[in-house]
Amino acid sequence: MDLVLKNCRLVDQAGEYHIKVEDGKISDISKSPLAGDETIDIKNNFILPGFIDPHIHFRDPGLTQKEDFKTGSESAANGGFTTVIDMPNTLPKTNTYKALKEKIKIAESKSIVNFELQIGHNSLEEMEKMMSLNPIAVKIFMDLESDESLERIFNDLSILKETTDYNGLVATHCEKKSIVERETEKLKEKNENIAIDYSYARPAESEDESVKQAIHLSRENNLRLHICHLSSRKSLSLAKSASKSMPVSWEFTPHHLLLDNSAYNIYETFIKTNPPLREKQDSVRITDIDETSIIGTDHAPHTLEDKTKGVWNSSPGIPNLETVVPLLLSEVNKGNLDLKLIPKILSQNAAKIYGLENKGKIAIGKDADLTVIDLKQKGTFNIDEFKTKAQYSPFDGWDYQGLPIMTIVNGKIVMNKI
Repeated sequence: MDLVLKNCRLVDQAGEYHIKVEDGKISDISKSPLAGDETIDIKNNFILPGFIDPHIHFRDPGLTQKEDFKTGSESAANGGFTTVIDMPNTLPKTNTYKALKEKIKIAESKSIVNFELQIGHNSLEEMEKMMSLNPIAVKIFMDLESDESLERIFNDLSILKETTDYNGLVATHCEKKSIVERETEKLKEKNENIAIDYSYARPAESEDESVKQAIHLSRENNLRLHICHLSSRKSLSLAKSASKSMPVSWEFTPHHLLLDNSAYNIYETFIKTNPPLREKQDSVRITDIDETSIIGTDHAPHTLEDKTKGVWNSSPGIPNLETVVPLLLSEVNKGNLDLKLIPKILSQNAAKIYGLENKGKIAIGKDADLTVIDLKQKGTFNIDEFKTKAQYSPFDGWDYQGLPIMTIVNGKIVMNKI
């Protein structure tokens, strides 16, 4: 069956449009009515290219009490996302051919949205095997590696690029291990630690130094660098400067854009995440978003037990898939963010960086991945209504204006609130 979406508004065009979908693709876009087996009235709401989240942790396999590909993808669809990119720090790690093949099988059987997988590093031989399964990027947790180890890993990726179809994209978690260890040790000498101490144990300096190192190693090894969850203003400046002479991209999370480390005094370890929330003067903010920016939620759910084990032992991570779009649309309604940036930061730019050529645009022949938003709809976040297994969010109880009301994946409606 083909589908027609009528009375659609496009962010960059005046008037109303009709969009026809056939065989999972956009087959026609017209100001005149179109005929189809099924017609849905979008009621003059905006329709955007399906949102892409380049940074999620669905915990499958091995940690499915926190999230799995079923609940995670339902959470994504509920939040307006049509494609997600999963990270490799599961049990086992996604850093072998066997583990990658198994995760693909799990995701194919459970996910209601499109997915791509990042892999962790391993021996050259093992990574060469993994490349036959087309992982979308290699993820490096720089906070877990020594300087010597990082030199070797980036060099191996350079060789991998020459010997396989590896696209040369390396995604980095930028915090410097030696600085984190030094500052954590200092803080643990206190008689009693409080939640905000965690932000000082992993200071902005650790991110800044790690970003410098990632830029240097990527340039030296002719790799494309994507900096995950960039949170420090100095790191942003470093990345922008480097991007003038080499391929560098970065993503912002909603928690780093909208909260600073004073939030630890309210939410305590529920707000614990890596990198941690920054002091206000060091934090990135909504005004740092521009046409090149990417939003990555770093959706990282845990159980309530995981989040309440004290300053050092509580698990780091915040669920964000169902809050980020209303939070950003609220900023649009407040006049802090241009609506024209929304399709770029939530879809188009990620599609470009990750090579998702059939996604990120509303155009004839592209995949029918579409997100409908209602800019006027107001509400209050209620964690009990979310699809994620996580039972906490710093944004629970926040008011919003603007909501994703329909998510279409490959021509199939997977969420509908119209």
